[in-house]
Amino acid sequence: MAARLDFITPEAYLAQERLSDNKSEYVDGAIYAMSGASEAHNLIVMNTGARFNLQLADGPCRVYPSDLKIGIPGLRKFYYPDITVVCEEPKFADENKDVLLNPLVIIEVLSESTAAYDRGKKFQSYQDIPSFQEYILISQDDPLVERFVRQRDESWIYTRFTRIDDLLVFSAINCSIDLKDIYAKTGINS
Repeated sequence: MAARLDFITPEAYLAQERLSDNKSEYVDGAIYAMSGASEAHNLIVMNTGARFNLQLADGPCRVYPSDLKIGIPGLRKFYYPDITVVCEEPKFADENKDVLLNPLVIIEVLSESTAAYDRGKKFQSYQDIPSFQEYILISQDDPLVERFVRQRDESWIYTRFTRIDDLLVFSAINCSIDLKDIYAKTGINS
């Protein structure tokens, strides 16, 4: 995440972001420019999103890539997750349909510069979304996938997958993915 710019209202951020060629996230009045992604990051996103699309094609779920923003309740924070899944009718902030309000599953591919933020403040913000049930963090450097599943009492159960032959079964959706498929063509195979 790049340096903070001057304070801006959520409305001004959305107007500016809709005209921009670059993506920026918004947190309580500050805009943070997003940097480009590595080859491994892009392959992991595409591999995972493609598997989701294949398995969820005949049901109600929709899979969105990183160009769709997630709005946190109160619309004081906007993020671009790497992959988002919604399984009920999508709810958007306005007629532009570029800010999703009801994600079920959110997936972030971690880089060295974003890992702590994605695990910390961003995850805390996502937890304010009532529909949000499952958070997946995927390392782009090692075979490591971390899954957080929301429980009825609002606690989260954590599971760690580290073997390339591990099968990740999603609790919130009818979908599963082998780590070897997530990491296909990345050179990460052990």
